[in-house]
Amino acid sequence: MTVRAGPDLLDLTEVHRFPNRPVRTGGTLRWDIPALYEGVIDGLRAAGPVASVGIDSWAVDYGLLDAEGELLGNPVHYRDSRTEGVAQQVWETLPATELYAATGLQYAPFNTLYQLVAARETPELASAKRLLLIPDLLTYWLTGQSGTELTNASTTQLIDPRTGDWAYGVAAWLGIDLSLFAPLRRPGDPAGHLLPRVLAETGLTGPVPVTAVGSHDTASAVAAVPATTDRFAYICTGTWSLAGVELDAPVLTEASRTANFTNELGIDGTVRYLRNIMGLWLLQECLREWGGPDDLTALLREAAEAPPLRSVVDAGDASFLAPGRMPERIAEACRDAGAPAPRTRAETLRCILDSLALAHRRTIAEAARLADHPVDVVHIVGGGARNTLLCQLTADACGLPVVAGPAEAAALGNALVQARAHGLFGDRAAMRELVARTQLLTRYEPGGDAAAWQAAERRVHTG
Repeated sequence: MTVRAGPDLLDLTEVHRFPNRPVRTGGTLRWDIPALYEGVIDGLRAAGPVASVGIDSWAVDYGLLDAEGELLGNPVHYRDSRTEGVAQQVWETLPATELYAATGLQYAPFNTLYQLVAARETPELASAKRLLLIPDLLTYWLTGQSGTELTNASTTQLIDPRTGDWAYGVAAWLGIDLSLFAPLRRPGDPAGHLLPRVLAETGLTGPVPVTAVGSHDTASAVAAVPATTDRFAYICTGTWSLAGVELDAPVLTEASRTANFTNELGIDGTVRYLRNIMGLWLLQECLREWGGPDDLTALLREAAEAPPLRSVVDAGDASFLAPGRMPERIAEACRDAGAPAPRTRAETLRCILDSLALAHRRTIAEAARLADHPVDVVHIVGGGARNTLLCQLTADACGLPVVAGPAEAAALGNALVQARAHGLFGDRAAMRELVARTQLLTRYEPGGDAAAWQAAERRVHTG
């Protein structure tokens, strides 16, 4: 993506999009990181002259480098099974209550901390001299300079969200060597310049600065939420739905831990207080199993006509994390809950969207209560902002207006942080005001049967 930004301009152009296909080697699910880097190079070549470059990606995963800075194998995918049962082993050494009090991070079996414990006896980790999170690894290959960007580092379960520094006690207690990590840097910090060989490969003329952004894509997406008030919630939709509120300080209470909320860091020292929901991964996996369909729009129309809330599942359940057999697993979850299983593809899709809206409702209400942060409006950004049925169902479920868009919020937030670092904007509010003024947004008013949503929530969460 290229973005042109100025006081009255925020224009995004897609210049190159490339697939991200995991590979399974030796029984381990891995990311094809050389292919992703090649996609970045192709994108820079297609972009033409640029004033700055910033990299964001997903969280928690990492690459290991040897003493010469060479990659020690493709990074392991967070959906790989190697971390099964590892959290329980960790809690025997460091109880979950103490771990949360120190790091404020939700339980997810793939957190970097658990990945490192799972990898403890592997030759790759034993040989490693440097660990770089995925966006930092790509940045390193572009610039030759290594760093650990803070918003992504905060997803490792090795950062203290109160200080924005490493949780040294946690690392020491679990025997994790923090010297493997490059020095921390924050959104807006310089991250080097494109190397001469990168300039030659892309045809760009240097110097081209690389700027640290909110390198966790959710941090960039939240930076581009077009909010005009502090009393908002956000849902960053895509493979995951990440639903929560923006705070000035973390919430580290026991009630927050048991509700499995996370305190990840955002730009300007903010806290992204949120919970992970499976998101459109459920739909993506069903479509993969179905080999299509060719016309998703038609299927969505059929889903809109299907009986509402007939079949719902817990869209935050970790049982949906792994790939494969998703339609059958959704049907099994419905039957296990005593609900009728979907009979058609349209009913399966309606089950997914109703379940996501229900999870959005529950998560936003709990976030507002636990953080003592009133919410007047819900902003949906990311790919799910294009799904009109999901947006309307979320408004109905939450009983709050939903503002949908921008769909490319992560790219816009990434670019806005770069632009601000180069002196184009003053503060976060000005960035958001520009997004609200220049991007296509759609507002959905709540409707439907509030009692039906309450009853569905009771069915899912009280059995």
